[in-house]
Amino acid sequence: MAQTPAVLHFSGHHYLRHRLVLSILSGKPVRIDKIRSDDQNPGLRDYEVSLLRLLERVTNGTVIEISVTGTAILLKPGIIAGGSVTHECPLSRSVGYFLEPVIMLAPFAKKPLSLTLKGITTDEHDLSVDIIRTVTLPHLQLFGVSDGLELRIKKRGSAPLGGGEVQFLCPIVKQVKTLDFVDPGRIKRIRGISSPGYALSLLAESTTGAMHSAEAISKPGVPPEEIALLAARSLLAEIRRGGAVDRHHQSLVLLMMVLGSEDVGRCRLGEPTARTIQFLRDMKQAFGTAFKIAPADPSDPESTDLIFSCYGVGYINANRTLS
Repeated sequence: MAQTPAVLHFSGHHYLRHRLVLSILSGKPVRIDKIRSDDQNPGLRDYEVSLLRLLERVTNGTVIEISVTGTAILLKPGIIAGGSVTHECPLSRSVGYFLEPVIMLAPFAKKPLSLTLKGITTDEHDLSVDIIRTVTLPHLQLFGVSDGLELRIKKRGSAPLGGGEVQFLCPIVKQVKTLDFVDPGRIKRIRGISSPGYALSLLAESTTGAMHSAEAISKPGVPPEEIALLAARSLLAEIRRGGAVDRHHQSLVLLMMVLGSEDVGRCRLGEPTARTIQFLRDMKQAFGTAFKIAPADPSDPESTDLIFSCYGVGYINANRTLS
């Protein structure tokens, strides 16, 4: 008889999105309790419930149980289905909140995904649609997810009324490539996207294809020059942190390295964020894989860059429809 997979147990509302992603990819149910249990308004927020509903729609056979108080959830994962999905996002978070976890899942779907999200396209909490289009998706291309990968920004929308619309198109793969990205190179160009009333998004690209990004959100009464200065300083700080991958995309790259073929993948990163450190712990629980972490340049006392290496689990997309 087939054994029931072990349940992953977590507490608190922090890191909810990546824990749901790890559950679906590993096929292990996840129970998350004590979700804001001590808060004046305990339980899940509307955007978290909306994300759960979206995950139900892009998968097939997923069962989600939410406690009466909303302070505990149990997710029993089904298969990643893909297909055509339209989702109305609540106006409490931007569409970037919903896109980030879906991007981690979509390459392993049964069918190519065509996801339309409606709502706010830029806010101060999550990656904007511009950063996702120009930086996040190219990071996915490092692993061989490329033909047909696209984010179309059809309409922009800001708080409080929203009204934005984006379409995310993602092909399916049998298996992601092993990564060997240890040379950050030197910055060769900086480009950006300015949307009046929305934000200024900046992207620095190196000679080896490493990308660092930053953005500043437009605010009422704040001159455009101040927004530009804030974005430029944020980008310089991001570049100074080093590595071949910026801090916003550490988790995505490390996840794809774990899912890679049964070979050693390597990547040079700057100092990991608290989110990345927790993600590494959670991935070990889900896939049993640990990273070897070593200084990238032991002879340079000022360098904080690290080389992350791991042996891929050889994750095969068994969901995909064979043509």
